Amino acid sequence: MSIEGQSNDRDKVLGALGGKRGLLDSGLPSLLFLLVFTITKSLNDSLIAALIVAGVFTLARLIKRETIQHALSGLFGVAICALLSRHTGKAADFYLPGLWINIGYAAGYTVANIVGWPLLGIMLGPILGEDFHWRNVPARKRAYIRAGWIWVALFVSRLIVQYPLYRAGNIGLLGTARLVMGTPLFAGVAWLTWQVLRKVPTAKASK
Repeated sequence: MSIEGQSNDRDKVLGALGGKRGLLDSGLPSLLFLLVFTITKSLNDSLIAALIVAGVFTLARLIKRETIQHALSGLFGVAICALLSRHTGKAADFYLPGLWINIGYAAGYTVANIVGWPLLGIMLGPILGEDFHWRNVPARKRAYIRAGWIWVALFVSRLIVQYPLYRAGNIGLLGTARLVMGTPLFAGVAWLTWQVLRKVPTAKASK
């Protein structure tokens, strides 16, 4: 594959996994929640700040007529976190849905890899123009599975670090861990995913 072709595929992969704007849309509301809560100790003010910035991101995408998938998912996610935290009155519960999501993703990627239908292949195959033909090419299938285990490691590592902090109610460290293991780590794993996949040519339909 040419350098230009690899670059196009890389952009497709990174875009499907969130892209820079998608990561910002989902990460900044959590950052603002942590900053406001650290300064004011007010749960309501922190939740309002997070919801406002998530809403601004969504509105900005609508005005620019850009894809709003990640902004809407970010707004919906922040709303769920806010409702739960507001219902329980515990700031730590703002981060609880994120732990549930990581459990679900870790389980989903693991099961999919074991049964031979890696989620990355299901998601990226059509985007890269190979549909599900990668299942008939052992090397390509193994590449998707290997990349899938990288994501499992990401989700599990988040749980190992963040769940004890949640149980302890340490908002400062929990919020910091969420940020450090959020956008930066996600971007790193997305890059590693591309490094694994680019070494194996995309699968073509058998004639």
